[in-house]
Amino acid sequence: MTRTADVVVVGAGVIGAAISLELARAGREVVVVDKAGGVGHGSTSASSAIVRFHYSTRTAVALAWEARQVWADWAAHLGRDDAEGLARFVRTGMLVLEAEPGESAAITGDFDAVGVPWERWTPAQVGARRLDAGAFGPPAPVDSEAFFADAHGELGGTWTPDAGYVDDAALAAHDLAEAARARGATYLLRHEVSAVEEGGSRRWWVVAQGQAIEADVVINAAGPWSSAVNALAGVGAEFTVTSRPLRQEVHWLPTAEGLPLALADPDLGTYLRPAAGGLLVGGMEPECDPLEWLADPDEADPRVSAATYEAQSLRAARRIPGLSVPGRPSGVVGVYDAASDWTPVYDRTGRPGFYVAMGTSGNQFKNAPVVGQLVAALVEAVEAGHDHDRDPLVWTAPRTGQPIELATYSRLRTVDPDAPTSVMG
Repeated sequence: MTRTADVVVVGAGVIGAAISLELARAGREVVVVDKAGGVGHGSTSASSAIVRFHYSTRTAVALAWEARQVWADWAAHLGRDDAEGLARFVRTGMLVLEAEPGESAAITGDFDAVGVPWERWTPAQVGARRLDAGAFGPPAPVDSEAFFADAHGELGGTWTPDAGYVDDAALAAHDLAEAARARGATYLLRHEVSAVEEGGSRRWWVVAQGQAIEADVVINAAGPWSSAVNALAGVGAEFTVTSRPLRQEVHWLPTAEGLPLALADPDLGTYLRPAAGGLLVGGMEPECDPLEWLADPDEADPRVSAATYEAQSLRAARRIPGLSVPGRPSGVVGVYDAASDWTPVYDRTGRPGFYVAMGTSGNQFKNAPVVGQLVAALVEAVEAGHDHDRDPLVWTAPRTGQPIELATYSRLRTVDPDAPTSVMG
């Protein structure tokens, strides 16, 4: 039997779920397909879910600031009267360490323009938060003499008090999917896409687990599988930005005292945030660490590795005096859909009716609810005849009033040779 829909969304992670909600709200008949057995069971489930505002472009700062307002008002965003049983935003504030006070001048200028509150912290203020303010960088392998060298200075940092994290990433995706279902969206789980072709009674023909779906619009939000979905559809030849799967690990460390804030530590190459009974530690892709690129995200070893655990936990212990590092690793493995400039692609493509929300690079969970809104706005505009390539859409964020320039996320953008090379984006 052939099913019909206005839109097929490929991917039931937090991005796909957010897109499905906004298109269902707009009155579109939406079908979401995903190979996994549950919503948010792919890369979303391994996300640290930090809500922060440090990005390399003003548009990205504005997008993250808008998203923070949504997370703080989550039940209302979903159309719920109460927040019981929903994912929860936890406001902790976030500190980004820096060796020189001027390092973050461009970012704090963007904070001022967008309206993000921030403070400059001195090394003494850093130390007052149970952190070692020593400058140890640049990051070094933990089995090298350089890693154990004495500090060569002190670090201050930039503090954003309104940052934090979402306490359950997969639940947040589930919340979005349930809100979309309540508005008529259909989710087909355990449905792996095997074909995407132009034709049929509508513009596109998607085959998933033997089920054919005809739709006018297809949106590829398949996370680390997105490039493979593009290949099925014959899409992507004109892209100036590429993406590929990158295996990553996040580890859990116990701490009786807890961590009172989220921390980005480029000096040692890690980030941290509070977690139940301890803290989560992830990596920031320092140059001294090898990156584990995958030909196929399904090939990712789901077991945390002793070497990566040792590197990330010892770096965390260098920053947090007295932090214990258990001998047995504990953590999760995920796969980034890493873009060549660590910036996502939210765009139409050269094939009419085929859109992408891909290359999220491990730094877009926080933005997902708003990405759903702007992708829905993009689809509505382009399907109504707007030439987004010639005249890129500028979307006004409804809560903050900030302009979000979608040219920042164009598939045709010029890749800056000085673009970020880490999850910070």
